[in-house]
Amino acid sequence: MSAHTRRDQLGQILRFALVGGVNTGTFFGIYLLLHAWMPYFAAYTLAFVLSMIGSFFMNTYFTYRTRPTWKKFLLFPLTNVTNYVIQSAGLYALVTWAGLDTRIAPLVAAVVAIPFTFLLSRKILIPGTGTGTAPVAEPAAERSSSTV
Repeated sequence: MSAHTRRDQLGQILRFALVGGVNTGTFFGIYLLLHAWMPYFAAYTLAFVLSMIGSFFMNTYFTYRTRPTWKKFLLFPLTNVTNYVIQSAGLYALVTWAGLDTRIAPLVAAVVAIPFTFLLSRKILIPGTGTGTAPVAEPAAERSSSTV
């Protein structure tokens, strides 16, 4: 792996973390706004969906610098499912088997899930990145336009 490729991947990881932070804040802000006018679970669900849509576009344009497509958009929720499964299993293992405090365990489980979520979102948003082959660069005209 060349230094340029490692630098690109490090940049993606840092942008992914930044998008995650912005997305978490966006989710929580939307949740608080909606919760004033609807039951908490409805507010949670709508905020989750809206922040996931925002996350898709932020990750597409900013993190991975690729163009959005309907296929990517429809596959993107798999990253959230994966994140949830890994965090849930990690939470259970950390509390039940490792005896970690239930107030700390969710944070540790979330940190452990980040690499998995990053790799899956990268594979979905940049086809060809999980197959051992280099991704095919998109022409500049395609990167600048959206099909979603």
